[in-house]
Amino acid sequence: MSSYRDLFVSAADGLRLYARDYDPGRPGALPVVCLPGLARTSEDFHDLAEALSVDPDRSRRVLSLDYRGRGRSEWDRDWRNYDVRIELNDVLQVLTAAGIEKAIFVGTSRGGLITMALSAARPTLLAAAVLNDVGPVLESVGLKRIRGYVGKLPSPRTMQEAAQILRHISGPGFPRYTDYQWEKMARGTWKEDEGQLILNYDPNLMKTLESLDLESPLPDLWPPFEGLKPFPVLAIRGGNSDLLSADTLQSMQERHPRLKAITVPDEGHAPSLEGDLVQDIRQFIIDVEASA
Repeated sequence: MSSYRDLFVSAADGLRLYARDYDPGRPGALPVVCLPGLARTSEDFHDLAEALSVDPDRSRRVLSLDYRGRGRSEWDRDWRNYDVRIELNDVLQVLTAAGIEKAIFVGTSRGGLITMALSAARPTLLAAAVLNDVGPVLESVGLKRIRGYVGKLPSPRTMQEAAQILRHISGPGFPRYTDYQWEKMARGTWKEDEGQLILNYDPNLMKTLESLDLESPLPDLWPPFEGLKPFPVLAIRGGNSDLLSADTLQSMQERHPRLKAITVPDEGHAPSLEGDLVQDIRQFIIDVEASA
């Protein structure tokens, strides 16, 4: 029996959006909303969502989203709509349909950018934020690496072969990853369709990256980060991350008095939310509720 139910919601433009709804059916605890990275899906948060939704001390509802063009959400005919502003509006549509008025947001990479944007667009929705390997300064070397593979991955014949492809691309950042972890990541990257493995996202996502001039200064994201100042923040950085630098994380701590930072050794962009990190996030949420 599945630990979540499927939730389908229409976006403002009619596109069909998908979310996993882990709902224990007991009110009281703050819900958690999980927002994935650029080409990732709701599946990345399964371990965390299960742990939080069945927590014997304080179970809570967890909503994990697929953006348009990813996972089980419908692909957009116009790739230009794979934009943070439109995806933010999609998130708001899903939350309205789900009846969530305030939540703790867990955002990996792009999901963290959407969370920062949310602090300006709808601050009343935020109770706290977890930023997974993302901040107000994005390193161009990391963006170049991501641009080098999104939408351009070969078609593997098996999940084991898919895992090897990801190990070849990202192995230096995750030297301790097991075969199981690489295959788990692969299952969030490809899906089976009529006996073949195809990407679990619209390959046109790559066009949004190709339009970036990574030789010029990137947009200043400190203002949206400043919008998180009223809220407790847990910032997670992979020790080998090429997108969020140690210097940026330190600056985030200096500018945000209620920010707690964790660096995960031997992991790159972005750390998997499993194992000890699940317990770190659980404790952060407990502390947020205790101080409210």
